[in-house]
Amino acid sequence: MLRILDARTGEPVAAAPARRGLTRIEAYASGLDLTALRVLLTADVLVRALELGGTPVWATLTAPQRHAELRTAATTLAIRPFEDGRDLASGLGEAQVIHVVAGNAATVPGEGPLLTVAPAEWKAAEPGEEQPPTPRPPGEQPPHDLPVLLSDPTALRLALLSVSRNTAVRLDAGALGEAAQSLARLRRAVAGWARQPSRPVPDAVRVRLRAAWEADLDLPGVLAVLREVENAPELPDGARFETYVYADRLLALDLARDLGSLA
Repeated sequence: MLRILDARTGEPVAAAPARRGLTRIEAYASGLDLTALRVLLTADVLVRALELGGTPVWATLTAPQRHAELRTAATTLAIRPFEDGRDLASGLGEAQVIHVVAGNAATVPGEGPLLTVAPAEWKAAEPGEEQPPTPRPPGEQPPHDLPVLLSDPTALRLALLSVSRNTAVRLDAGALGEAAQSLARLRRAVAGWARQPSRPVPDAVRVRLRAAWEADLDLPGVLAVLREVENAPELPDGARFETYVYADRLLALDLARDLGSLA
């Protein structure tokens, strides 16, 4: 059972107290910055974890400013779309609402567990330093305070998931470059493993993965298990492949992107 730390009480609570009961995740963003995107990413991972456990769930977004730009940035980061309208909840019979907010939020939402997210900061390049490019998709204006967002959004996602959401993080071009290199290596490995006969995810590995993400969304713990799977000499490559594909249902890092590519 997925348990999260309720910031209101400091105690762990069940993320879905009613068996198969509909749960709503409401994310709060006060502006368009890296902390806001970390809040939205945390809400997205929570939705995915609940769905993997069989809980029906939907997510909404409360953002008094730059709402449309936040939605565009969220889509770029492979965050599932947020539903429109909180009034829909009255007709859906939801069992619980979980609020996801920045740890420095000025206001505390209404009833329901409160999941807080530590600040995230982007360190821009100093004068004379090389800054990564910021390509613009057709018809869209990138957020000027997040110049790195659209250059490699999956690497940004990995960089944020690699740090506990309760720990403040400061990213720069170097950290993002390291995340991009890690992604490229993992995608090559997954593509190579896929050429071998498929094998099921080992039961012990599946249990460890679920134990990690069900312990207050310990995503660094999930990534640590994957690193062990990558290097375990006794595991067949087909089992490594299935393990990474299974975990990517939560991580959404497009780890199988290079399947079928030439060596």
